[in-house]
Amino acid sequence: MLRVSELICRADEGKSVSGTPVDEAGLCPLARQFAALGRSYGFDFFLIGTFPNADKPEFSANLRYSNWPASLKERYRTEDPFASSQLVARLKQSIVPFHSDASVFVDGRDKDGDAALIAAFKEAGLGSSLAFSIHDAGLAHYVFVFSGDRAELDRQEVSAFYFDCVELLDACSARIAHKDGPREKLSAREIECLRWSAAGKSSDEIAIILAISSHTVVSYLKSAMRKLDSVNRMQAVARACRFRLL
Repeated sequence: MLRVSELICRADEGKSVSGTPVDEAGLCPLARQFAALGRSYGFDFFLIGTFPNADKPEFSANLRYSNWPASLKERYRTEDPFASSQLVARLKQSIVPFHSDASVFVDGRDKDGDAALIAAFKEAGLGSSLAFSIHDAGLAHYVFVFSGDRAELDRQEVSAFYFDCVELLDACSARIAHKDGPREKLSAREIECLRWSAAGKSSDEIAIILAISSHTVVSYLKSAMRKLDSVNRMQAVARACRFRLL
């Protein structure tokens, strides 16, 4: 079993990994541990990212670590089928780790485009993948994918591999996680108005429920939208839910 290096995770504790030294492949010490973990099970490549959601679906916004070839990573970032990929669709349906000999990184809707992208993955050596998702102690949701040309792991190997990833994530999740949150703290009234808005209530209905004027409700909601960097109420509610404010 690959043991987690406590030195890597404790150094500069509480800081992000963006300021730590990287090697020639652009990997920081923590990313190199994930790469080494993958290699110990026969996988040459890995990808770790946060699970895409409605207001943050982009590959680049969710990517945390990867040792994919730079050209492949850039192509995938440009075409960006990540949020609608078979990988994400499968992980939405089950928490059980799965192996696939087919490329899980395409969405399956554009056969010609998919074929070209699948060929690029295979040419780079990402012929098969083992994928699963993990929640950390703060409930952040991560996607783990290890790829290469090796055959499917048996149940015992998958169990050990999964636990090793959980152990490494648990030790270092404070450094991996982006500190998502509103730009300013929302007031109790702003959160209350958002909560009723999420329940489908109009401004007038919220005003009656809270015994305040509808103008005041609109003011609270506009303030909440600004703090959540949202363009409408629906997006503000979605972000408030993601930040666990509702």
